[in-house]
Amino acid sequence: MPLSQKRKEEYFEKFKGYLDTYSKCFVVEVDNVGSKQLQDTRRELRGKADILMGKNTMMRKCIKDYCEANPGSPVEKLIEECRGNVGFVFTNGDLGPVREILESNTRPAPARVGAVAPCNVVVPKGPTGCDPGQTAFFQTLQIGTKITKGQIEITNDVDLIKTGEKVTASQAALLQKLGIEPFTYGLVLKSVYDNGSLFDAKVLDITDDVLTAKFGEALKKLAALSLALGFPTQASVPHSIANAFKAVLAVTIQLDNYTFEKADLYEEYLKDPSKFAGSGGGGGGGAAAAATETKAEEPEEEEEADLGGGADMFGGGGGGGDY
Repeated sequence: MPLSQKRKEEYFEKFKGYLDTYSKCFVVEVDNVGSKQLQDTRRELRGKADILMGKNTMMRKCIKDYCEANPGSPVEKLIEECRGNVGFVFTNGDLGPVREILESNTRPAPARVGAVAPCNVVVPKGPTGCDPGQTAFFQTLQIGTKITKGQIEITNDVDLIKTGEKVTASQAALLQKLGIEPFTYGLVLKSVYDNGSLFDAKVLDITDDVLTAKFGEALKKLAALSLALGFPTQASVPHSIANAFKAVLAVTIQLDNYTFEKADLYEEYLKDPSKFAGSGGGGGGGAAAAATETKAEEPEEEEEADLGGGADMFGGGGGGGDY
């Protein structure tokens, strides 16, 4: 039943009010979404966002009138989005929580004859609960079965429907017989309008971690390209400084009469690497070093005792001439 003139005017004012009030919105597809499901979604979004549905011609007319009254308004981009069974979800808050609510409000639905499958449908193997008299039905669909404990059992998983295919009468009857509701329907995010920018809803899948990783990869490539061309940039300067330090250090190490503060540590390491041997370990390194020093000192003490006593090991005092 067409809307009365008064209802149309109210709808126009409401739509224009949303365009004035909100700077962000989702364009959503509402195929196979029932009124009860849409009402539940409105209830969960209360205070966070507003849903507006309507005929495409009316929505386009509202947006055009608004753009005529506000020349240069970026909402003109929404005119081309009014194609198919779509609606708008307006908000001024963070898009993330609103998106979660929209995507969480889905309902399972049976496969209806002629419906386009939004996903692949796989019938799992196992008992079906059907009596053996219905074997011919499964054979018609070329599904392998066997009789187990008085009921039909499917022997292997069956790829029944692929995404984009139309559901046939026999496929719908099989799914209904097995009690399978393969499809889920809800508000599907089509695109996002944010402060004059219109982009695909998949952009919202990009998190801060993804952006950081992509930026890091781009920075590495930029630094490598700058170093190869010999053209300094902010990305390559730290690497250039590090390479210059390595070159200066290599020359300094070969000189006997010149050094600088930062090179002292490297020169000390090259002269005696054993000083740094225990720096990365625990307390055992120091104990081992102390034990080595003690063993090294013992022969010196014995030698001093022999020289200082003036007697040989047999107690003689004459230096052992007869021996």
